[in-house]
Amino acid sequence: MARTDHSFPAGSGSPAAAPAALRGRGAVTNVRHRFQRDDRVQVDDGWSASGLPADFVDAVPDISPKVIPILPDARLAPAAPKTTVTAEEARKILSRNDSPDIPFDVAVNPYRGCEHGCVYCYARPTHSYLGYSPGLDFETRLVAKANAVEALRAEISRPGYKPSPINIGSATDAYQPIERDWRLTRGMLELMLETRHPVTIVTKNALVARDLDLLAALAEQKLVVVYMSITTLDAGMARTLEPRAAAPWRRLEAVSNLTAAGVPVGVLVAPVIPFINDDAMEHILQESKAAGAHYASYTVIRLPWEVKTLFEDWLNAHYPDRAQRVLHRIEDLRNGRRNDPNFGSRMRGTGIWADLLRQRFAVATRKLGLNRHRLALDADRFQPPLAAGGAGALFSTAAGAAPVSLSPVGAKASSGVPFSGTPSGATPSRSPAAGAFGRGERQWRAVAAGQLSLFD
Repeated sequence: MARTDHSFPAGSGSPAAAPAALRGRGAVTNVRHRFQRDDRVQVDDGWSASGLPADFVDAVPDISPKVIPILPDARLAPAAPKTTVTAEEARKILSRNDSPDIPFDVAVNPYRGCEHGCVYCYARPTHSYLGYSPGLDFETRLVAKANAVEALRAEISRPGYKPSPINIGSATDAYQPIERDWRLTRGMLELMLETRHPVTIVTKNALVARDLDLLAALAEQKLVVVYMSITTLDAGMARTLEPRAAAPWRRLEAVSNLTAAGVPVGVLVAPVIPFINDDAMEHILQESKAAGAHYASYTVIRLPWEVKTLFEDWLNAHYPDRAQRVLHRIEDLRNGRRNDPNFGSRMRGTGIWADLLRQRFAVATRKLGLNRHRLALDADRFQPPLAAGGAGALFSTAAGAAPVSLSPVGAKASSGVPFSGTPSGATPSRSPAAGAFGRGERQWRAVAAGQLSLFD
C-alpha cells in the first residue's frame, strides 16, 4: 500500500468557515461544476453600514428619537430552495456499460437529479452536463424523462434485441418522491410484466412497496430482484446524510413487505463511510436478514469530481470534530487519494482497512446465512412488445396494451411551457398530420399524451 502523507491537512476546508446546513437538504451549497467558466460571489458593497439593505434604512421615518427597525436581511438568510421538475423527451432510454465491477450491463434512469439529497451520491457530477451544480441543484432542479415508457418500448421492440436484466435506478433513484406523481417507474414495470422482461431495482425509498402488485407478478416468473440500500439505522444520521430518502425503519418495513409477497430482496450497505457509519455494518445486515433479505453487498464511499468538495463541506457542517480523520481514512482506502476510479478497487477500496471491511462482511454474511443462493433471472420468457409504430400499441387502453404515461398537472416542459394536463385515463387521439415513424410522429404523440407542448 502506498504511504499517505498526513503532515498536511487532508482538505482545504475549515469547520469554522463551513456553510450552514440546510434543513431537508444534503448539500450545504451549490459548488462550482467543472464546466463552469465564471463565478458569482455575494459581497457587501458598503452601502448599508448597519448591515441592512439600503431600502430598509432609507425608509425610516424622520422622528425623534430615530428608530431603525430590525428587519430580516434576505442576504443573510436566503429562502430554502424549492424542488422544481423539468420535463424532457429522451431519444434513448437504455444505457450500457462494460464495467467488470457492476453486476448488470443495461440500465435505465427515468429521472435526472435526485431529491433524496444523499450527500455522497456518485451521480451528482452528471448534473454538470446540464449546466447545473452537482450541489443543491442536483437535489432541487430535477428532470423527468416524460416519454421514458414509450422510449423503452421502442428500444426493446427493435429487431435483433437480446434481453438481459435491465437495472432501474443505477444512477438516480427511480423511487424518489416525484415518482408519486410522475409514475414513470411504475409504467416501466408494467411494460416489463407485459413483455416478461427481467429487471432489477436499486432504491432507498419505501415507495417501492407501492408497486407490490407488479413486483409480485414479476417475481412469480423469476423476472425481478429488488435491492434496498440501507446506509444507517440511526434516524438522526439519516436525516443529514440522505435527508429525503425513506427512514431506515421504513426501508426495513418495505423489505419485509416485499419478501412476504414473494419478491426476492437484497440489501446494499452502501456506502460505508469511515467513522460515520462503518460500525453499523453488522447491525444493518442482522436487521435486514430479520426482515427477510436473502442477499447482501456493500461498497465504500466514492468521491468523484465535485463530490469531494460537497462531502468535505458536509463533514465540516455536521461532524467538524472528526472531518479530517474521516478524510484521511478515505485516503488510506484509496491508495492515498480521495477517489479511486480504477476497476476492481473503486467499489471496495485497497489496503489494510479495506481488507478489514471485507473480513467483517464475510463473517457477518456467513453467520446470518446471507448470499447462500443467488437468484438467476429468466430471460427466456421475453416476448417483444407490440410494434412501436402501430396505433394499437401506442394508444390502445385494451387489456395487454401499455397505458400512456401522463404528466402531472402543473408540470412544465424544458421550454417552461406548462403541460396540457391531460386527465388521468384519457386516451389521446392520433393526429392525421403526424409522420409515420419519424421525429414528427414522436412529437405529435407526446403532444397528444399531454407530455409535450406544441411550442417545444
